[in-house]
Amino acid sequence: MTQLPQSTERKLGLVIDLDTCVGCHACVISCKGWNTENYGAPLSDQDAYGADPAGTFLNRVHSYEVQPEQGHAQLVHFPKSCLHCEDAPCVTVCPTGASYKRVEDGIVLVNESDCIGCGLCAWACPYGAREMDMAERVMKKCTLCIDRIYNENLPEVDRIPSCVRTCPAGARHFGDLGDPDSDVSKLVSERGGVDLMPEMGTRPVNKYLPPRPRDKMEEQVDVLAPLLAPVAEDAKGFMGWLDKMLEKI
Repeated sequence: MTQLPQSTERKLGLVIDLDTCVGCHACVISCKGWNTENYGAPLSDQDAYGADPAGTFLNRVHSYEVQPEQGHAQLVHFPKSCLHCEDAPCVTVCPTGASYKRVEDGIVLVNESDCIGCGLCAWACPYGAREMDMAERVMKKCTLCIDRIYNENLPEVDRIPSCVRTCPAGARHFGDLGDPDSDVSKLVSERGGVDLMPEMGTRPVNKYLPPRPRDKMEEQVDVLAPLLAPVAEDAKGFMGWLDKMLEKI
């Protein structure tokens, strides 16, 4: 079985803003494209245009309608991928050592040449973040685009995970969550970022920013009100004459 490092030098991960995510799936498509064309074995599809399509995705977006105790129901879009847990059970159950957690940055990876496709890591992961690639018969998972973030041939602006670079709403953030002074750590502190299923004891590195409470409908500002307000109380000129004619009808 693979051993987890006692500590890591950094804790690279994602912070996902559930208040900002619009569920457009741009991150899903970007992740699929990048990881199919670059790092590791391609992410395969089966019967993609048939009656029962299936495929391998490292990032998925689920949508839920949530009813708060007060106020109106909210539609929450929930992106989910590997959380790169500090106590990652997917690593410790791996019989070949294919799954491992890096000491230098805390990223959890799979050495595909050592993976035998037994699926134990998928059973151990409480988040369903691992997927068996049916063509390659190996387990796949989010790599935090390790081939991007350290690639000095890319412009500095592109040295972040593909999903973060692509998100049109700015709902995804990347950085070192082990550094309290990093932008992502400050964001988690300011917005009350939370772990996904903390009761599982996996200590996920990735954090979620909860949706902000919505105001009651009667308290919301009507953004169209200034545009619908009359320009003048008393019409003059042609419009004034027209009003008088219409009043006689």
